Amino acid sequence: MAVKLHRCSGMRVKIDAHPCWRVQKALDEAGVEYEVVKHPQPFLGRGRRKELKERTGQTMLPVLELENGTMIREESKEMAEKIRAGELP
Repeated sequence: MAVKLHRCSGMRVKIDAHPCWRVQKALDEAGVEYEVVKHPQPFLGRGRRKELKERTGQTMLPVLELENGTMIREESKEMAEKIRAGELP
């Protein structure tokens, strides 16, 4: 698997307003193979996202992890646009 999508664990409602779903949908539409890595919901405490904080310096989701270990965190709209444009590194 070349890409890992780090997203929240409670994505029950799939609407475009949800940042994690926006990026996941773009990956699906672009035909990018990926693995989902679920992280706790913010209301359960972002403090529980310690590994994510260590690797990216923040606790915000979604994050794309490339095969070489590079972590990409941007606003979900920009991430989705880059994915659809084929600009995923």
